Amino acid sequence: MMRLALILMMLAGPAAAVQPDEVLPDPVMEARAREISRDLRCLVCRNESIDESNAELARDLRLLVRERLVEGDSNTEVLEFVVARYGEYVLLRPMATGSTLLLWIAGPVMLLAGLGTAALYLRRRRGGDQAPVDALTEAERARLDEILKG
Repeated sequence: MMRLALILMMLAGPAAAVQPDEVLPDPVMEARAREISRDLRCLVCRNESIDESNAELARDLRLLVRERLVEGDSNTEVLEFVVARYGEYVLLRPMATGSTLLLWIAGPVMLLAGLGTAALYLRRRRGGDQAPVDALTEAERARLDEILKG
């Protein structure tokens, strides 16, 4: 009995905030709506999809997605419509284009620049620019031998 309860808890997905009055009668269309709404950010909750959020704006967005699907839009057209209306911020996974691409690339570039700067600093600090130690004159070598023996 305990194992069954554990298995059921592991299989349970996140609770969706979709209300029964929002659900489309066509299961295929509803599945498409759920797929789209998982990729859209709730503008109130910020890090939840509109499918998971109980905010009123998330409900409005879920209804908008379903309206567009009923009107015959493809998934891509629905996403483009919502992005045109609310901006790219509404996407949980932003597109890698334009300024967003610059932000995606800036992190690794800055990391590599920092590592390069640190390597140069450590190399100079270790004495990479100093003359080798074994280049002693005859007088210095004689003096060193005298100190070590004596």
